[in-house]
Amino acid sequence: MDLSSILRPAAVKVVANITSKKRLFQDLGDIVESSYGLDSNTAFAALQARESLGPTGVGHGVALPHARLEGLERVVGAFVRIEKPLDFEAVDRQPVDLVFALFAPDGSGVDHLKALALVSRTMRNADIAAKLRANDDPDTLYTILIESQGTRAA
Repeated sequence: MDLSSILRPAAVKVVANITSKKRLFQDLGDIVESSYGLDSNTAFAALQARESLGPTGVGHGVALPHARLEGLERVVGAFVRIEKPLDFEAVDRQPVDLVFALFAPDGSGVDHLKALALVSRTMRNADIAAKLRANDDPDTLYTILIESQGTRAA
């Protein structure tokens, strides 16, 4: 599994004026609807339900919201860089500006965990995070994320 099998270029965005997790989850729902054909409201509700179990802010300005959806055939993702960091109740209490959301099929135990581990490793890399924060172009952000795997494989 690699990021290019999870993430499409159209699912990478830079957003401004996000003032709440709810608004962010609505935007993520819209992104996965336009990029993968998922229902925006269903994706939003699934993210909200998962977040109610505990915050998905993993620290260092990164959040990894994730949810399982019925009818989905494979794991898909969306990446958002938030221009003004958002309080996400992260473990280190730092606001979040890099968000990689994952959506997995309802019964995809191992694939969901593998995707979450892959994204977590990628986003924890300080060099990658710095490059993501330094760029505003979604195509460049996509390239940084996809090419990040080649640098770890060596």
